[in-house]
Amino acid sequence: MPYAALAAASSMSALLGPTNTGKTHRAVERMLEHSTGMIGLPLRLLAREIYDRISARLGESAVALMTGEEKRIPPRPRYWVCTTEAMPVGREVDFVAVDEIQLAAHPQRGHVFTERLLLARGRLETWLLGAETMRPLLGELVPAAVVQSHPRLSTLKARAATRLSALPARTAIIAFSVPEVYALADRVRARRGGAAVVHGALSPRTRNAQVAMFQAGEVDCLVATDAIGMGLNLDIGHVAFAELRKFDGREMRALSAAELAQIAGRAGRHCTDGTFGALAPLSLDPALGLDIEMHRFSPVRRVMWRNPDLDDASLDGLLGSLKQRPKRRVFELQARADDYRVLELLAERPEIRARAVAPDMVALLWEACRIPDFRKLLIEPHAQLCGELYLQLSGRRARLDPDWLNERVQRLDDTTGSIDELLMRMESIRIWSYVAQRPRWLDDGQHWQERCQAVEDRLSDSLHNRLVERFVERRRRHGAARPHTRPSRRGLGEGLEPAAATSSNPFHQLLGLRLACEPQAEPALGTDDRWVNELADAPHARFSVDARGRIFASAAAREAEPTLLGQLTRGVDLLHPEIKLTFASLPGAGARARILRRLLAFTRDLVEESLGSLRDERVRELSAAGRGLVYQLEQGLGTALADRASTQLGGLSEADRSLFAGLGVELGYAVIYVPRLLKPAAVARRLALCAAFLDRRQPPWSGQAAVSFGRQRGVSDELYLALGYPVFGPRAIRADLAERSAARLRAAAAEGPFDLPAELSTWLGCGRSELVLVARALGFRRGREGWMAA
Repeated sequence: MPYAALAAASSMSALLGPTNTGKTHRAVERMLEHSTGMIGLPLRLLAREIYDRISARLGESAVALMTGEEKRIPPRPRYWVCTTEAMPVGREVDFVAVDEIQLAAHPQRGHVFTERLLLARGRLETWLLGAETMRPLLGELVPAAVVQSHPRLSTLKARAATRLSALPARTAIIAFSVPEVYALADRVRARRGGAAVVHGALSPRTRNAQVAMFQAGEVDCLVATDAIGMGLNLDIGHVAFAELRKFDGREMRALSAAELAQIAGRAGRHCTDGTFGALAPLSLDPALGLDIEMHRFSPVRRVMWRNPDLDDASLDGLLGSLKQRPKRRVFELQARADDYRVLELLAERPEIRARAVAPDMVALLWEACRIPDFRKLLIEPHAQLCGELYLQLSGRRARLDPDWLNERVQRLDDTTGSIDELLMRMESIRIWSYVAQRPRWLDDGQHWQERCQAVEDRLSDSLHNRLVERFVERRRRHGAARPHTRPSRRGLGEGLEPAAATSSNPFHQLLGLRLACEPQAEPALGTDDRWVNELADAPHARFSVDARGRIFASAAAREAEPTLLGQLTRGVDLLHPEIKLTFASLPGAGARARILRRLLAFTRDLVEESLGSLRDERVRELSAAGRGLVYQLEQGLGTALADRASTQLGGLSEADRSLFAGLGVELGYAVIYVPRLLKPAAVARRLALCAAFLDRRQPPWSGQAAVSFGRQRGVSDELYLALGYPVFGPRAIRADLAERSAARLRAAAAEGPFDLPAELSTWLGCGRSELVLVARALGFRRGREGWMAA
């Protein structure tokens, strides 16, 4: 459907307000109410956070992650979580949301947000999320949008400048350069025992490990750049600004009130109030503090714009179309973007001009110029790299030389050195990860994606460990949080062990002596945080569940025994089990939260696998009666009794029946079931879910080849049904054999009164006395002349 038609058909809403109004949370929840959806987010770190949140709820098979450097796309995703630049806007989904639309005024990225604001639409519904400063422009840019103002959920108050030693717990200290962040973290370590560190150059893996320490109370303070300002959900009580000026790529300037408010608003989450102020000796202008408290900011008057209709017929045509000025005064030409500056530099090189002649070669050059410079170097070195890539891609092979690429990736695969050296390598590998996401540029794109991801993971783990070694005292890292540290308010932080006393407490010292004398079990997968990070990002193939609902992780070495991680436990219903971690050798509560999130995602996918074709997209084409039948099948993990679904069966159309046949659903007279979900592997998954719902009590089981078994007192018939063995009389019978037996009895009854067929005892593995009770449960009775339908 073209954009114009989508715009006409889609309901549009603009949710405006300050931070902590729940806009992003509302958008995610609204997206999940639709069958399909997409959300564009301003940061890779935030996209990964939302992806982790949704995948822990629905499983990884339901959601795709798309950023410039990372793509996790399952075969049939229903939801897409993306950075704004990476949104596949050509893909039709029911719901689309674009977050932080005020970034349309950003001097580097603004034109992308403007384009999404104008063109990105869902089939049924579109949400635009941002600051109240965008209200004047929305009426002109998207007049069809219904604007809603959302107040902040908690109060934000300014407080006087505070010394480092007097900062309250749960404080985020803000600086605007990585060196200053590290300098502050060193000071925090000396005064307060340790700090977590977050800035935009960190990978999601390193950032998650750092944030997990802070969220779990292993450290009191977080030292960060303005990277935390764009929606990252952290349990922060106070924001302290160590700087009020930043270098924006061209000059050192003071931050505006709106920019400061975006960061200060991270203090106080949900209904808990927060505070902000300066880190002494710096001071905050009282008038500026009042503006932030009252959310009074200058409105956005103009947004950045770039001509969306680029001329790739020639290199000069491309340059000219990029210089084309907008016709509306509300738009400002995006003239400072790095990709355009790279193109200008490369256009001056004769060898580049000689290649960029045909339209496809011009388009390829523009694609190469748009490679982000994660290293934040001067524009000339980055242009040199882009030019080198283009010359290879426009050459005879039309691919990157694998030896050339291997040399550059290999030199980055080095986990030794300082924090700065590791960070520099990580920024560089992100460029090659971006390149590897372009399969047309490489002979084996999948190989290079995995190779670059593996290098980034190793660098991330080493960087996290270096940050911990430098900025966290070992006794704080491996000990407990301070007594004034409150537990995390976020869902995954709940239920963790309470913090113990500080090391100065005499009882803590006695406990330390006792623990020192006791043997300490080491995790089988490693001795430091690396194995935690590996598990947090591990593919599903690393995990397994046995029939008792125990979750194991395979070790890196093939010969090593799998490690028991957790246990499925009873949740709100059969389809939503909870997880209890069952070993105590994790480094800290933050690590527990990350592993728990990963296992939740694995478990949700386990449920998806257990439901098989019942989660197929074609289910949406069924009538109301058909969808009602699917619901009953889902509650039984693929099995339902026909007499309970008589209303739904009677309402099925011929199209419904044909679709059910295509989905592999048998609409039997006694039992409705999915044959594929009766195979041994599927039954083992169903047994694990049933065992969890029984709080680890396992239904009687005589092997995966059993055709039936006697029911156990105290175990409900519903759980036997969910296992694929509906109960008839005294026996729990595999669904296909129950239906086969019922069909045999119906065939016999069609010819008049009959004797029970002798082969049924063999089919069902039961004696004559039990067979009589099974036949009665299947709807037959014995009269004077023999058996007949009841």
